[in-house]
Amino acid sequence: MYDKILIPYDGSDEAQKGARHGVELAAALDSAIHALYVIDLPGVPRAMALRDDEDEIRERYHEYGEEALEEVASMAAEHGVDCSATIRTGSVSDEIVDYADEVGMDAVVMGSAYRGKLGNILGGTADRVVRSATVPVITQRMRVDEI
Repeated sequence: MYDKILIPYDGSDEAQKGARHGVELAAALDSAIHALYVIDLPGVPRAMALRDDEDEIRERYHEYGEEALEEVASMAAEHGVDCSATIRTGSVSDEIVDYADEVGMDAVVMGSAYRGKLGNILGGTADRVVRSATVPVITQRMRVDEI
């Protein structure tokens, strides 16, 4: 059913919760996972073009992404799940949906923060992915007591 599961991951508490759920689901279904870290540089391209340290900032984001994806790979290894990792740059929700389509993912599993009543109206990355993905999206929402 779900042979390839996409786990978007940024190292946050909600992403960790989503990744654990995704890895456990993959282990139960004998599926492989794809871990995805998206570098979202605010204000790009204008603001970055004005900075002298643009390359250094991009490199730091990339290094952090590699470290974050290693966390998912370690979780996967503990559960005997095959894991591939990818770093992309762009709008987080758009890149998640595009990657899922391009690589032929069967599902997306991701964490979602507790956002309170106002946050439910405005929405977040997980909400945007749910609304625009062409594959099932499983979200693992943080509870208010986990904040």
